[in-house]
This record gives sequence, structure tokens and C-alpha cells, in this order.
Amino acid sequence: MTLASHFVERFLRLPAPHTREVNVHRDQRIPMPDGVVLLADHWTPAHAPGELPTVLVRCPYGRSGPMIDNGIGRVFAERGFQVLVVSTRGTFGSGGEFAPQVNEREDGLAVLDWLERQPWYDGRVVLFGPSYLGFTQWAIAADAPQVKAMVPQVTSARLTIGFTRPYSLDGLFRWSVQTATQEQSFALLRSRLRERAVVRAMNTAPLGEADLRVLGRRWPFFAETLAHGPDDPHWARGDLGATVEEVRIPASFVAGWYDLFAGDQLEEYRRLVGAGTPARLTVGPWVHGAMGGMRAALREGLDWAGAHARGEQPAQRASVRLFVLGQNRWRDFESWPPPGYSPTSYYLHGDGSLGTEHPADGEPSRYRYDPADPTPSVGGPLLTARKGAFDQRKLEARPDVLTFSTAPLTADLEVIGEVTAKVWLRSSRPDTDVFVRLCDVDRRGRSTNICDALVNVRPDGITPVELRLSPTAYRFRTGHRVRVQVSSGAHPRFARNPGSGEPLATALSLHPADQELFHDREHPSTVTLPQA
Repeated sequence: MTLASHFVERFLRLPAPHTREVNVHRDQRIPMPDGVVLLADHWTPAHAPGELPTVLVRCPYGRSGPMIDNGIGRVFAERGFQVLVVSTRGTFGSGGEFAPQVNEREDGLAVLDWLERQPWYDGRVVLFGPSYLGFTQWAIAADAPQVKAMVPQVTSARLTIGFTRPYSLDGLFRWSVQTATQEQSFALLRSRLRERAVVRAMNTAPLGEADLRVLGRRWPFFAETLAHGPDDPHWARGDLGATVEEVRIPASFVAGWYDLFAGDQLEEYRRLVGAGTPARLTVGPWVHGAMGGMRAALREGLDWAGAHARGEQPAQRASVRLFVLGQNRWRDFESWPPPGYSPTSYYLHGDGSLGTEHPADGEPSRYRYDPADPTPSVGGPLLTARKGAFDQRKLEARPDVLTFSTAPLTADLEVIGEVTAKVWLRSSRPDTDVFVRLCDVDRRGRSTNICDALVNVRPDGITPVELRLSPTAYRFRTGHRVRVQVSSGAHPRFARNPGSGEPLATALSLHPADQELFHDREHPSTVTLPQA
């Protein structure tokens, strides 16, 4: 594995290892209080120079493969750490049933208890891992004094809530199919072969049968997310949002501007700092699962978290490091959101313009949303390959997408912080959605998505609709234009609204919605940008 070690070091631009010889003790048995046994792999340097801190990773995706064998396990073990990689309950040899988010607190604390009885354990733990692996960190963070630092990457303490607010069909369904089939032989090849079936299933009604169409059986997690909204008590055990302020573990957050958990993660950073816990934040130009994000997280784990584990002072750095899109530069700040950026309202006008001047009276803009031909999702924070920043021109040419644009900018415009919108809508249907997206239009007319949000609405006449778009750090260049899209869908990223008000799981009929967007003196539709 020496060649792989050299490749990973260069590819991820990591510091040179202390050794390239590591030992892996496979299938360690960790009993849980209810009798279930979890399996774990223990990585350690072949010639350990005494006691070493332990990096704890709890993962539902297996204990081997590139992310572990050539990534987390080897990278940390080669650089002076022990690594314990535990398969979560019901996955890859661990006993019990995999119920996402449900057992992670109890199982995680039991793993820590087991650790304390091992002769090689030295009392120091670092929590590490992205996405679901990050949720397993939050699951125990408020109750684990032996943990010296944590590195939550592209994740959230409210993982499922973030998916269901609103219903993120593409992410939830694909993740359900992935976890239901990941232990099959040739799982990667099978996933590629079933791609067409996955797309067809997300376009069929009733949506509650999508898992049957692809898997030939029910998958409980998919059914649960369809049946229970974000405020349902059903999610109480998996919603750790209320515990954030209780955490006293130093944390280094690694997020991406085009990651679907960015909004939650930046809010959790702000809350943790507000509670007095040492923390820092790195946000890059990354999508979910981007190699750049993993590289940044590994550096934070090795340098910053490692220093905390050893009782040393980490190297000094600004608390907040942001990659400013458009400017394409890393910038340092002392807080999130940073000071010096004032909310400025841009008004939507009936002629398709966007500006800081108040609108005059006039007719509303109109469009028809047809769930039989739903407005598609183009780019943005998805889990699929076509995620991130994409050309929006083809989408914006559709009759069910409204656009409002400023005149070409006479100076650079920098926007850093929380973006919000308030639009006034009247609909022919009792249940509908509103999607608002902020875009940058360059000198050649190419429109690129920056951030967005979708909310469900039950209109009552002319109804105000408030949206909190995902946060951003973006510099609009001189000569570019700021653009706002307004539509009623982004399918299959978000489940299409059938227009009937029926539950998504059982709705069979699709009803077009005639939409009116108001932008007059009495009903000023706006997007508010935090700008310098």
C-alpha cells in the first residue's frame, strides 16, 4: 500500500506521514447494552511511539473502500493516530436493524464505554467524518467528556429534518436506494444499471410506491420521510438541533456553498460559538462529497483537532475562512455572519427588472406550473452528479420560470451572509410551492445559480411568502447582472407539488396551477442581500 500512500499524500496535499506502515485489526466486536454486537476495524501505526489519541469514525457505508482504506484510516494512522472505524447498527456485519439516526446516541456512547476498557486507549478521542458520519458525531457530542475535538463536515445535527424541509425527493430517494442495496455484490455497477428506473420512479404517482418500483420491496426510511413532516414528533430521537448549545467540545466545521446542509451547518456554528464553545468554520466552493472538502477536513483533523487531542495550542487562524465565489479567493473573517454587510432590498418589477427602487402599481406577472411537466432542477445542492453551479439559460427560457434582473453593475457588488426573499403570490390551487433562486449573469448572458430555497404554500388570496435562501459569499463583478428566478418547482430535487393538497405518498392526480406574482406598491416582492 506504499504506492497508494504516496498518491493520497500528493493528491490531498497532506503533510508527510510519520510512517507508511500501518496495522489493521479487522472485525473487532463491540457489544451494545441490548445485546447487539457492532463490528469495528482498528487502525494503528505499525511502530507506535507510545500512547496515541484515537480518531473515532462511525459509518453506515462499510469499513473498507477508498474513503476508509486509502483515506481516513490510513491518513490518520500514518500520522500518529489510532483510528477506530465502527459499522453502524445493521450495516456491514454489525447486528441489529439500520434505522437512520435512531440509535446513534446510545450506540455511540456504548462504543466510548468499550473504548475505555481497551489497553491501547489513552483517554483522548477525536470525532471525524462527513455527512452521516458527521451526524454520528453530533449524536454523542453533548455527553462525551473524553472527546477532545470534533470535525463535522457537510453534515447537520438535524440530518433528516434538513431533507424533509421541504421534501428533498432526489436526495432522500437515492440515499434510500443506496443504503438498501449497498451490501449487494457489484453494488456500484448495479446502481448505474438502475439509474433509469430511479428516474422513472421519481416521476410516477403515487410517489409512495417509488421504492417498490426500484427495489421490489418497501424501504422503511423512505416511507417514513414521506409520511412524517419536519415538525412531526416521529423525528424527535434523530433531531439533535436542541443539543447544539450543550456541546462543549471544540469543533471545526467544514462546509460547502453548494452543499445541501450548508444553511444548517452555518447556523449550528453560530449557535455553538454563541454558547461559548471554541469553534471555527471553513466554507469552500464545494458540493456534497467534493474531494476539496475532504482534503480540508483531513487537514483540520490532523492539525487542529490533533493539537487539541495532544493538549497543544493549534496554529492560529481566523475563526472563519470563506471562499468568496465570483472573486474566487479565500478570505478570513472573525465571525459568521461577518460584520459590515447590511441587508439591502431589491424589488421585483413588472417589466422583469430588479432594483433598489420601489415598484410602481401594475399587473402581476403570471405563469402556469404543470406538475405533469414540472419545472426541472438545474444544479444546486444535490447528491447527484449534476450538482453545483450550472448554466441556467435553458431553464430560464421555460414559460414557467420568471426572471428579474438588474442593469449591468457599474462596480463590484459583494454579498456575504444570509439571503432572504419575500414574494406575494396568488394561486388557482389550494396547495402550491414557491421556488426562488439568486443568479449571476455575466457579460455574455450566461446565468449561473448561487443559492435558492423552496417553500410550500397554502395560499389565501394574495399571500406573502417568505423564503430563507441558503447562505453565500459571492462577488458580482462589474458589468454582471444580479438575477432572481421565481417558479414553483425544482424537480426531482424537490418532489413536485400535485396541487391537490393530498399527501405526497398517495396523491394520484396532478393539477396545474395558474400563478400570479405581485410586485406593486401594496405587495412589493423583494430579495434581500447582505452587501458591503
